[in-house]
Amino acid sequence: MSASRVRPAVEADAPAICEIGNEGIEDRLATLETELRTPQERTRWLEGRGPRHPVVVAEDGGRVVAWGSLNPFSPRDAYRHVADFSIYVARSHRGKGVGKVLLARLVELAREHGYHKMVLSAFPFNPAGMALYEKLGFRTVGIYKEQGLLDGRWVDTIVMEKLL
Repeated sequence: MSASRVRPAVEADAPAICEIGNEGIEDRLATLETELRTPQERTRWLEGRGPRHPVVVAEDGGRVVAWGSLNPFSPRDAYRHVADFSIYVARSHRGKGVGKVLLARLVELAREHGYHKMVLSAFPFNPAGMALYEKLGFRTVGIYKEQGLLDGRWVDTIVMEKLL
């Protein structure tokens, strides 16, 4: 994905962030979210982000094709050095290296913001996501059995971490 760039998200990116996120919700590969978002909700979400929880987008030919964010792991002060993260890639750009570029940038940002660790919870039935996380140094620390009810069936999630 050498022709693209990663940059901080701006309010005008909210519709693209919404569309890409909704694809992830619909495809049932990346999240236990089931309610589709709206551009207005994503605008409010972007506006409510603090400096330690940036959102970045990846562009290809000037078009937003993926987004990622550093998210609070817990509101408890003792966890202020742990970041959860999200990555969503447009269907049209999956498997093209966009996720790797975005996750590498999120790791850089986490270090810049003083985080000690990044964590995630992923679906074991998303082999592309699992391969990406492992490639960038995340390790499995456990499995939440039957963590969520998705489309009438219980699904497990794998918990992973990366010390920075």
